[in-house]
Amino acid sequence: MIQMTATQTEFSVYYSGRELLRHSLKNPLLYLGVGKETIAMHHGNFHISDEIVERVPFAAFSAEQTENGVVVRFFKDHHACSFTLELREENGRLEASGRCDDHRYNRLWLSLFAEANEHIYGLGEQYSAFDLRGKNYPIFTMEQGVGRNKGTLTTFLADQLDGGGGDYWTTYYPEATFVSSRLYYVHLHGYGYTEVDLSHEDHHCLHVWQDQIRFTVSADETYPALLGDLTALVGRQPPLPEWMTSGVILGMQGGSDTCRKKLDRMLAADTAVAAVWTQDWVGKRVTSFGKRLQWDWRWNRELYPTLLEDIRENEERGVRWMGYINPYLVEGGILFDEAQKQDFFVKRKDGTDYLADFGEFDCGFVDLTNPAACTWLKRVIKDNMISLGLKGWMVDFGEYLPTDCLVHSGQDAVGAHNEWPTLWAKLNYEALEESGMLGKIAFFTRSGATGTQKYSPLMFSGDQFVDFSADDGLPSVINAALSLGMTGFGMMTFDIGGYTALFGKFRTKELLLRGCEFAAFTPVMRTHEGNRPDENTQFDADDETVAFFSRFSRVHRALSPCLSELVRENSEAGLPAMRPLFLHYPSDERAYTEPYEYLLGRDVLVAPVVEEGVNTRTLYLPDDRWIHLWSGREYVGGDVTVSAPIGAPPVFYRADGETAKMMAQLREIR
Repeated sequence: MIQMTATQTEFSVYYSGRELLRHSLKNPLLYLGVGKETIAMHHGNFHISDEIVERVPFAAFSAEQTENGVVVRFFKDHHACSFTLELREENGRLEASGRCDDHRYNRLWLSLFAEANEHIYGLGEQYSAFDLRGKNYPIFTMEQGVGRNKGTLTTFLADQLDGGGGDYWTTYYPEATFVSSRLYYVHLHGYGYTEVDLSHEDHHCLHVWQDQIRFTVSADETYPALLGDLTALVGRQPPLPEWMTSGVILGMQGGSDTCRKKLDRMLAADTAVAAVWTQDWVGKRVTSFGKRLQWDWRWNRELYPTLLEDIRENEERGVRWMGYINPYLVEGGILFDEAQKQDFFVKRKDGTDYLADFGEFDCGFVDLTNPAACTWLKRVIKDNMISLGLKGWMVDFGEYLPTDCLVHSGQDAVGAHNEWPTLWAKLNYEALEESGMLGKIAFFTRSGATGTQKYSPLMFSGDQFVDFSADDGLPSVINAALSLGMTGFGMMTFDIGGYTALFGKFRTKELLLRGCEFAAFTPVMRTHEGNRPDENTQFDADDETVAFFSRFSRVHRALSPCLSELVRENSEAGLPAMRPLFLHYPSDERAYTEPYEYLLGRDVLVAPVVEEGVNTRTLYLPDDRWIHLWSGREYVGGDVTVSAPIGAPPVFYRADGETAKMMAQLREIR
């Protein structure tokens, strides 16, 4: 499966019939260099600069076809320094590893062959685009940023306020894994700083901050088979409990009385409620950013005096209770004092505990590379959350680890920073596993990295801005879900109506309702009050909004058999629930580029309304027999324009699909 053609001045390597490497003396595929980075953090926003003091081509080469692959040695300056790249077949995949014999170098650039019309997808959770060709993507976990387009006023104001504006590439979950429209994937191993540069017409450049590289390539004849192999490599998600796909998870806060009244109102309106989610079960604090939480992971009995009774009573009504946790502990809290006494915090280089400002309060980082610290924090989860009766929680943050710290394992801080989200997901997974609660309790994570797939059953899309902006608002959720799916993470939820309200902009009723109807056609339908709940429109704002949520929660519940099957397919075969059109229509060129629409499984096509103030939507249907959900009208593909008032998002199902009968019944839900 690995073949090479070579002359004295150039060579090419092919894998499974696809050209993978192309090198010549004039256009070398390998450069090495020396760089000096500067990384500054402020509230989870990292500003990275790299001074390249040397970058040299390794153009001369000797190449050998071996029994199991190819070995190439690249040289610089008359063989004074060499780099050996070995490509071998192993377990039906191409395994590549390369190393320089001069460790003075700490920067490496290696190019993969590319075709001009090739499309690239994945790289974790990407918000600004789905087809990633044309730009360079740093792989470094951080806050997504308030605003992710340097040309917008929102991003400008966030940058001016505290450097909190993002860019097209900033994300909680970056991963150096991508899928090509040439039906192969590339997965880079390790957690060091990497850039995947897709801006060139004839090559993709892998840039790493070290003198060695290791990556895996695999190819197949279909996208489902390719994703199956990818997830076999990086891990497949644990299945969600069935109750999570059976209605809306209502995010509410404010204490026992407030939550009881909100829930009773929604149930009285015949709302299908899967769970109540109270992030402030630990108490609250108010900052200039908005309402925050008391980061001391214990039941706040003053705010929730009847929590135990509420959990039990609602279990009898089929409603679960969920909470919140993150891996940081606020200074002055009881758990902070316990962790500090046992020396469980990440350190500064002078040996003192590393405390960081999280927005008007300082916290310590529990060292997730310290086995004793992990055992202690798992005990906190078991005693304070599982024993309380919580059936799930948000596993927030994970992307703040400073790069000038010392961790228990002794590993490089940049690599530890990128691995931290996976360690955080792993800890929560193990707390459930050790308690015998896998498949009964579930959590949803914000940040991720390679390997998060095998620990986290659900990702949430982070802190979208409360608007319809392409890079940071409602439309970005679709890109995020599809990119995650093409990175082997197939289950995602989002904050209906967005989270971040700043600069005089708050969640409108229109945005909330558009988010609600969209979320009904995703695996998990979930609300969040946002950082400014008093100003944002909420699900119980008025009788019309309550009735709207009730209706679409029952739509989601009616979809539960379909969603449960998608959970199974994701867990067993690596097929995401929300899929790009080309996954099932690979010969359709339009399927690779159409924005803001997706397949929910094999048979349902969803094209959410992601523009403000519109009541129609023009979209593309692949060549098939499609039934418009709300009108029952049949379409056969191509560009179509349909009426899309609030309450009737563009949804189609295949006339010959297995879910056709079930989908037809949805239009009767009122």
